[in-house]
Amino acid sequence: YLVLMWLIGLAAYRRTHTLSDYVLGGRGLGRWVTALSAGASDMCGWLLLGLPGYAYLAGVEASWIALGLLVGTYLNWRLVAARLRIYSATVGNSLTLPDYIDHRFHDPSHVLRVVAAIFILLFYLFYTSSGLVAGGKLFNAVFGLPYHWAIITGATAILLYTFVGGFFAVSWTDLFQGLLMAVALLFVAIFTVFSLGGWQSTWFAMQSRDPALVSFLHQPGGGELTTLGLISLLAWGLGYFGQPHILARFKAINSVDSIPAARQIAMAWVSICMLAALLVGFSGIGYLNPPLTNADSEKVFIKLVELLFHPVIAGICLAAILAAIMSTADSQLLVSASVIADDFFKVFHRGNVGEAQLVWIGRIAVLGLTAIAVLLAWDPEAKVLELVSYAWAGLGAAFGPVVLLSLYWRDMTRQGALAGIVVGGVTVVLWKQLSGGVFDLYELVPGFLLSSAAIIVISKLSGTNDIAVRHEFDHVTARFKQIEQ
Repeated sequence: YLVLMWLIGLAAYRRTHTLSDYVLGGRGLGRWVTALSAGASDMCGWLLLGLPGYAYLAGVEASWIALGLLVGTYLNWRLVAARLRIYSATVGNSLTLPDYIDHRFHDPSHVLRVVAAIFILLFYLFYTSSGLVAGGKLFNAVFGLPYHWAIITGATAILLYTFVGGFFAVSWTDLFQGLLMAVALLFVAIFTVFSLGGWQSTWFAMQSRDPALVSFLHQPGGGELTTLGLISLLAWGLGYFGQPHILARFKAINSVDSIPAARQIAMAWVSICMLAALLVGFSGIGYLNPPLTNADSEKVFIKLVELLFHPVIAGICLAAILAAIMSTADSQLLVSASVIADDFFKVFHRGNVGEAQLVWIGRIAVLGLTAIAVLLAWDPEAKVLELVSYAWAGLGAAFGPVVLLSLYWRDMTRQGALAGIVVGGVTVVLWKQLSGGVFDLYELVPGFLLSSAAIIVISKLSGTNDIAVRHEFDHVTARFKQIEQ
């Protein structure tokens, strides 16, 4: 499996000549690659480890997370994809999200760009480390490698083809990885449910273990699901609007006309994978005896595969976990490296910077960022779901309101955008440190709401945009309406 990924990386290397190629694949992705690459880079090892593990502990209550993510995926494709594709190409052929925000508001100081880049790097280091934790658990469980050696092995595997092939390699490997993830999840879920005697037997087994597991309002560890808890689970869907690695796929699609078909493919893929991941967790409750401990709950997929299948089939299914891990970690590394090359080096370097030089700056950044992510993932007790939820909230709160309002509100100003990024990001960081009462609410919710409020208030107070900014907005809006018609 790893050899195949590296071969794709080498093939992509031959097509990578400019920073646009390395960062966005020259805006030439087809609908299938765009849809599955967006989905695969979104779900990560969380889909095969975190979500089944949470479903194993919480039972059907885990369905609320899946529902929130399903709705969020649809709204992101519906509200953001086409407008961002048009707008990012219109304003300076923007490659990265900070680049788009900078050009959207004509910020001569580039403060917007730099602040956005800092928050992306901050939260992506945690996000990437979650993938390395998942890879460490996989190699440790399957091959018996010591955890720290497992972390290094997984990081090296991801690093090699991302370093060489850039966006082409990441997107084409994501297509393959997305298909593998869906097939493996479906296969394991269906096989395990049938091994238990069907869905009714699976439900009965869950009920026998703990009646609360078949309640949609039960929390892991006991107690009823509170209103704050329910909002927190559903609110995962809010995070989609601010994830740079997903938004990059919208900017990279070859044509706006391909987006409706890509949306249908993406929704079908996400629906299948979510349902299958939940079924893996549910069926694991009835099948695994003795039950897994809370600490090992994220290994439910791995344990079922080892118990149920011949080593050849098991190997393919376990490779799907590696696919899930790699498909997200590579995208996040690439976005972070792109930010360093395009939003730091290119902006602050005096004199002309060649395209080949920028590509190599990006590659060197991939090396450095991987090393930092390895250090953050060094703790073997780290939970994939906890790392993902923090990074997801940070990016969603810092950039979600900014992206949405920048695409739909003509009077949004650069001062408002800056306030939104800072307030959203800082709120998540501070809220995460607090607990009890209202502070048990998922930090994405207050971060998103306060960021939106900051954008609106500061934009109202800072006056109107210049004529060029308003003219660009009107042009993009008119073009989008033409396409819709």
